[in-house]
This record gives sequence, C-alpha cells and structure tokens, in this order.
Amino acid sequence: MSAIAAGGLAISLAACGGSSTGDEGAQAGSGGDGAITVGYSQLGAESGWRTANTESVKQNLTADKGFKLTFVDAQQKQENQIKALRDFVAQDVDVIAFSPVVETGWDDVLQEIKDAGIPVVLVDRTVDTKVSDPFVTHIGSDFKAEGTKAGDWVKQNAPDAKIFELQGTLGSGAQVDREEGFDAVVGSQVIGKASGNFTRAEGRTATEAALQAYPDMTMIFTHNDDMGLGAVEAIEAAGKKPGTDIQIVSVDAVRDGLQALVDKKFNYVVECNPAFGDQLAELIKKVHAGEDVPKETVVEETTFDQTITQAQVDARPY
Repeated sequence: MSAIAAGGLAISLAACGGSSTGDEGAQAGSGGDGAITVGYSQLGAESGWRTANTESVKQNLTADKGFKLTFVDAQQKQENQIKALRDFVAQDVDVIAFSPVVETGWDDVLQEIKDAGIPVVLVDRTVDTKVSDPFVTHIGSDFKAEGTKAGDWVKQNAPDAKIFELQGTLGSGAQVDREEGFDAVVGSQVIGKASGNFTRAEGRTATEAALQAYPDMTMIFTHNDDMGLGAVEAIEAAGKKPGTDIQIVSVDAVRDGLQALVDKKFNYVVECNPAFGDQLAELIKKVHAGEDVPKETVVEETTFDQTITQAQVDARPY
C-alpha cells in the first residue's frame, strides 16, 4: 500500500476523512498502574469519516483495556499537531500516535520525538520526512489503491466521461495518493481539479465554480463522501440531476455517502474503513512491549455500486 522512497528517506505511504476540540483523557506520563500512556493527535473533525475514526480510537484506547489516553484534536492545523506532539514528549508518554494533516513539515518534531526515545505509530495518513526511521509502524488504508479502484470503475463504465476531480486537503497523503491512483488509470479524462479540503461546505463551493468553468463535465471524482455530498447540493441547485446528468464517484463509504448511492445520486463508492481502533490498540501494545510489528498494516476495504440496498446502509455502523 505504500512506498518508501529514499533520498533522505522520503516516505510516502498510502492512507484516508472526533467531534471534540481539545485535550481529553488522563494526562500522560508513565504511570505506576501498568497502563500504557498514549499521546494521540487527531488531525481534526472535517468529515463523517474522521468522526467515525476518532470514535473507534477512543472506544479502544480506554482505561479498562490498559491505556491512559491524552487525545488532542488539531482542528486541521499542522501547528496544533506539532504543539501536541511536543507536549507529549514533555509528558514522557510511552507511545505517540498521530494522523498527520499533511505529509511534509514534520522533520524537527519527529527528530525531537526520536531523541526522546518515544516510539511513534502513524495512523491513517503518513509523512514525507528526512528523519531516518521516524516511526515504528503505520496503520491505515491504501489511498493509491482506492484511487485506482475508482479509476478502474470509470474506465469500465464511463470511458467517455469528462471528469472534474474534487480533491481533498492539498498535500495530504489521501489527496496525493488518491489522485495518483485515479489519474494513472483515467487521467486523460480529467478536465479540471480543485480542492474542497475534505469538507461538505467547501466541496459545494468548489463544485459551484466547476459548473461554471467546465459546463461540459459529466462526472465528478471526489476524494471523500462529504465533498461529494456538497457537490450533490451544488448540482441540484444548478437544476441538474446528480448521478444522471453528472455522475459521482466517491471514496469513504460512510452512511451518508452510501445513502446517496441508494438514492442514485452517487454512482460508485470505494470504501475507506475508519473503524480500526481495535487493530491500533493491539499494535500499540506490541510496540510498547518491544515486539516486532509489521511496518505497514493495511485495513481491509471493499467497494459499492448502485445495487446496494437500504438494509445495508441502515446496518452501517458509521
């Protein structure tokens, strides 16, 4: 799912969009009760996917499962994440885990963490850094494969589509790798691109502009469901029919996105599974114990088309 390219050890690994804003949980620092102290920096709460991911993490890094968790929501700002990581170092936590908002700009703080001897677990997204061996392991999705799956469906089902690509946060692993995977298959069909920053509101705004700039577009490939749902609003406001006049191919498969698929407003959705908190908890335990762990753990995922049923959507846990 990922590639580790050297040139100063530049790392580009494939990855994916709680509701709280600030620090939560016990203040970390090696406790005397045997609990593993974990400092966790979540990049924000920009989407339904991110909220589901945060809930999964919090449900599994609990006191009754052997953890003391300090959780920080960075509100999609790298400077907030860097501050949180430095605070975790000062607290001398046992393990640091974080989902980076963008890939670059982490060299200094990762070196500080390494010098402090604290192991790092990357979650969901990844980093591009010159620091050698900056993390022990990474768990998340294969973003490039997600883009490839979306491109394969377009190639097979809409080979003449004129595509507007609604990108996620520019510079994030999810944006970079999904774009690479998709464009490698059907890049010649892409007539325009713009970022919606993984949010519904910005997805709508970007689509409104695209409808004016690219009046002949027949499809939108959106890097997550929330932006796609914003695109639906813009398309309907323009008097067009999403899913018919303009097809929509998305990544995430949160309940709202799959509902749009049932309602025939989306045409195809590639899953990006957020519910891997249990796998993360097991990895952290092994890392803390000094056990060997795989460098990469890829979350299992599937795809959905318009044959999905309402019962499947209603049973969706997120």
